[in-house]
Amino acid sequence: MGDTTWLPFPVVLLAALLLPRAAGFTPSLDSDFTFTLPAGQKECFYQPMPLKASLEIEYQVLDGAGLDIDFHLASPEGKTLVFEQRKSDGVHTIETEVGDYMFCFDNTFSTISEKVIFFELILDNMGEQEQEQEDWKKYITGTDMLDMKLEDILMCNSDCILESINSIKSRLSKSGHIQTLLRAFEARDRNIQESNFDRVNFWSMVNLVVMVVVSAIQVYMLKSLFEDKRKSRT
Repeated sequence: MGDTTWLPFPVVLLAALLLPRAAGFTPSLDSDFTFTLPAGQKECFYQPMPLKASLEIEYQVLDGAGLDIDFHLASPEGKTLVFEQRKSDGVHTIETEVGDYMFCFDNTFSTISEKVIFFELILDNMGEQEQEQEDWKKYITGTDMLDMKLEDILMCNSDCILESINSIKSRLSKSGHIQTLLRAFEARDRNIQESNFDRVNFWSMVNLVVMVVVSAIQVYMLKSLFEDKRKSRT
């Protein structure tokens, strides 16, 4: 029998992360984008999708008066799937057909206020995972055993190892998704706080000016009450 090389699990995991094509991971299908939509304008995006895949769109208005926007999602045939008015955020998941899906953000109802909008696309069942899992099996055969130093997975075959690594990848992807959403919430909350801070400073200055003017008027009126307006005769 030939010699067998035993690799520690961290090395295998690192190689899988650095060489996704060789490891057979599904390419990252999560993407996010933040843009500024000027007042009175509409912006549309297009996403090509295969048959029976899953398209999830999540959006948030991070900054702008009212923190609201109109959202429109249409199928490749032009049929309206989702239409929302004056919403600050939303999440929509659909099962797709073949073609380009259009989703638009409409700020035409606003005449002076631009909006900062964040949205994220999550694409599932894109038809590439099955082929890449077959590519992964080329690198692990039934006679090759990886030393993972865990008793419960010492006897795993290639399918077991593949399932474990894909599970890790899926959880890492979900963690990244949650962190992205938390950053978006943090950005929106920060913008709200900064706006409130500016408003507090503005009205504080207005109150200060009013108090100074009122004080000056009161001093003048009190002073005028004690003035002797009679003309002295000589």
